[in-house]
Amino acid sequence: MAIAVPTTWTGRVKAQAVKTGQRVSPMADQAKLVAYKSVDDARRWAAPRLENAAHRVEVQLAPAVSSMLNDAAVRVHPGRTAKSRRWPMFILVSGLAIGAAGVLFYRRNAQQWTEHMKDSASDASRWAHERSDRVSQSADSAASSVSDRADEASRKMP
Repeated sequence: MAIAVPTTWTGRVKAQAVKTGQRVSPMADQAKLVAYKSVDDARRWAAPRLENAAHRVEVQLAPAVSSMLNDAAVRVHPGRTAKSRRWPMFILVSGLAIGAAGVLFYRRNAQQWTEHMKDSASDASRWAHERSDRVSQSADSAASSVSDRADEASRKMP
């Protein structure tokens, strides 16, 4: 059996990496199993302790904190006053005013647009009429030119 010796630098590096991978692979597999077992053991140990801590917070700490916050809220609160209706009315009136202004702007813009379209239509019809006049004049001059040439050619014929 002949051993193939790579001749290029990359070939030698690749061969060395393959050898190293074959040596390290069993160790990596064993490390993976040990890590999995350690993580599993840590989860088995931590789960009951976390559950116990959650129960203690729920039963002992949460009611105490809730009571303390309630007492602080009662001390801070200035007392019940009638709710003001100014803000909702202000918002309603403002909305109506903005809506009315929007309707006015819409109508004004619609009227301006209609006037602009009328002007554009009259400009377009005037342009089309002028263009048709030029075309008809051009056609008339071409026809008279052709007619003159035909008359001239007919006179020259024996």
